[in-house]
Amino acid sequence: MEGAEEEAAVRCPVCLRELPGALINSHLDRCLQAGEGDAERGGSPPSKKPRLAAVPSGETTPAAAPVFSLFHKGRGGGQSPGAPGGRSGAGRGDAAEKPEEGGLELGGGTALRGASVAQKLEGKPLADRLRPDTLRDYVGQERVLGAQTLLRSLLESHEIPSLILWGPPGCGKTTLAHIIANSSKKTGTRFVTLSATSAKTNDVRDVISQAQNEKRLFKRKTILFIDEIHRFNKSQQDTFLPHVECGTVTLIGATTENPSFQVNAALLSRCRVIVLEKLSAEAMETILMRAVRSLGVQVLGKDDQHDSSATGSSSESSEFPVYIEEKALSTLAYLCDGDARTGLNGLQLALQARLAAGKTTPLSTAKGCSADGVLITEEHVKEGLQRSHILYDRAGEEHYNCISALHKSMRGSDENASLYWLARMLEGGEDPLYVARRLVRFASEDIGLADPLALTQAVAAYQGCHFIGMPECEVILAQCVVYFARAPKSIEVYRAYSNVKECLRMHTGPLPPVPLHLRNAPTRLMKNLGYGKGYKYNPMYKEPVEQDYLPEELKGTDFFKEQKT
Repeated sequence: MEGAEEEAAVRCPVCLRELPGALINSHLDRCLQAGEGDAERGGSPPSKKPRLAAVPSGETTPAAAPVFSLFHKGRGGGQSPGAPGGRSGAGRGDAAEKPEEGGLELGGGTALRGASVAQKLEGKPLADRLRPDTLRDYVGQERVLGAQTLLRSLLESHEIPSLILWGPPGCGKTTLAHIIANSSKKTGTRFVTLSATSAKTNDVRDVISQAQNEKRLFKRKTILFIDEIHRFNKSQQDTFLPHVECGTVTLIGATTENPSFQVNAALLSRCRVIVLEKLSAEAMETILMRAVRSLGVQVLGKDDQHDSSATGSSSESSEFPVYIEEKALSTLAYLCDGDARTGLNGLQLALQARLAAGKTTPLSTAKGCSADGVLITEEHVKEGLQRSHILYDRAGEEHYNCISALHKSMRGSDENASLYWLARMLEGGEDPLYVARRLVRFASEDIGLADPLALTQAVAAYQGCHFIGMPECEVILAQCVVYFARAPKSIEVYRAYSNVKECLRMHTGPLPPVPLHLRNAPTRLMKNLGYGKGYKYNPMYKEPVEQDYLPEELKGTDFFKEQKT
């Protein structure tokens, strides 16, 4: 009988206690009721608990279900009071000091204890780890998100309208959406993120369908964030129109392109466009300083000295403190050109490269202390970025902004500004032939007959660029640009031709026919019809010939005179 009872023993899936099969149902009811009571007091649901290791047969275990750190990040950290092998409140105080996964605290808090700088740099990019969660930690964009601004008041009151966030890369568009997502959790608002680079129209329709159900059944709002919304074509953007109009979803789109050209006018009228600017150098220094403090890297001021030669110590660099020059942070803040992502990733690359090299440098601080450590200098930062980060998009708005600035600088005879804007385009990767074509146009439009050789200069520059390409052709374009900036300007031909076009556009009725004496008469029939009759061949006359060349309706018209508007 005893053997039969042992064979019929069943293990409880909640507390893992082995009981006879006849008693398992009532015991399971008691376990589940006890688990529900724990969940009401802050514990996790019994159905989500992972299975523990087997408990030896006959060992007494408490009825209360254990709580695991998987469901209590940053709080319990371990097992609940009374759990097997645990102690009351174990790990709660320690876990409260530890930040989330990644080993960094936002807002420039203290670094994770017990972890080296190299360990903190592993995994996610630094720019993603340090993304702030609240408006209090958001740096920059004071004009839009400063105190007492309309947008900040709306965000703090959790009244979020449909927005289009427009700004250059790394200015904080995605971070602002991340802050809105965290804020929406407090009000129970559903936040969905899609990227236009990978999402399809069906994905958008699925989200909208879920949003309709959430609103109808639970009165729950949905915020839909579309990153790179300019990647959606016009028909895909039309999908949002009725649902944004009726409030089914609150749309937040992020774009680096001018929404006037890339976003439907109907969608723009339903959203508020928020223009984010490049971060200032001061804001970048604040962000970088927060990053080095979170990593536990010490900043060396101007008064601190160090030996420029590395000792080449064979010890691992993680055993030594890591230092970075204050000048290196300032240089990085200027070189990243207002792009926080570029600045943080450049800092991470410089730190990882120096730590991988494993070389230490003798240091002496202003207080008279001396020690060995890994030093990040200005040269290391520049090496990490390779070159100054130039914001230029050959297919975007910056492309047209720079060529417009070049055109206006040459027209204004500012040779220094003309060279600057030319370099901005060429160093940013612009096609030199595009610039050369615009110079050919400029030669006739803005210089014209004031210097007829300008057109020859422009065509020669285009041919030279076509023959040798970049980077050798940059000096050819520079010569042409300076020539045009110094040349006299005349728009006489350009204005006269514009007057002719205006005359043609404003003409009512059929256009006047070509006068008979100006027509060509290659056949006998045409001659018989009067084509070419009465035409005076000018080279045959020594005196000026009086002859009309305009149609009868336009006799006496002078297109070179300024037309009245």
